[in-house]
Amino acid sequence: MGRHGTIAGRKAAQDSKRAALFTKYARAIMVAAKAGGDPEYNPTLRVAIEKAKGIGMPNDNINRAVKKGTGELAGETYEELSFEGYGPGGVAVIVDALTDNKNRTTAAVRSTFDKHGGNLGTPGCVSYMFARKGVIIIENDGSIDEDTMLEAALEAGADDMTASEDSFEIVTDPAVYTDVHKALTDAGYELVESDIEYVPSMESAPTNPSDIKSLRKMIEVLEDNDDVQKVHTNCSIDLYEE
Repeated sequence: MGRHGTIAGRKAAQDSKRAALFTKYARAIMVAAKAGGDPEYNPTLRVAIEKAKGIGMPNDNINRAVKKGTGELAGETYEELSFEGYGPGGVAVIVDALTDNKNRTTAAVRSTFDKHGGNLGTPGCVSYMFARKGVIIIENDGSIDEDTMLEAALEAGADDMTASEDSFEIVTDPAVYTDVHKALTDAGYELVESDIEYVPSMESAPTNPSDIKSLRKMIEVLEDNDDVQKVHTNCSIDLYEE
């Protein structure tokens, strides 16, 4: 299944980290709300709220995060950071973070790479192997008419759609990602995952089982860090299922 794994694997991973995800999504909402607290006129905020609701985040938490972002409530100031490097077995890794303490986050990410056989590099050392794309995943439960969904996605500006045994993956240019996201949700499709990601143009996978185990652990520790929003890799194997 490659980067995203199976739907079941992704859902299990999300369920096991729901509390941590609340923290991450609250930060994303706060940052998005700086550009305006009305999701009707702020598509980035609208998507962030929809994603938070999708994991069961309470409305009170969402509203509080919006108010902190707009300045109606006192809140922290978060800075966006990106780290690049190699994991065990030479897999390229990009880490996106939102933090109120750059030094703390940098030290934690560097330590995680070092402890698990990775190597944190300099900006640009692996990003050339990726393209920035909007990625939307919808469960293929047998009830969806593929042609109808593809038409809705393409009309909104999507680039392509790939069908697998249990999911549909729709890829967009980042500039039209929110348009495609809105078109699909308005049409009633339930999105399992939706984000702007680094999509690898070339993939890699460790050949040593111990490297695969270390890579899984490294990503797990990174994702457990409240400052880390997303971990991207060019690994061609499923890292969410043993």
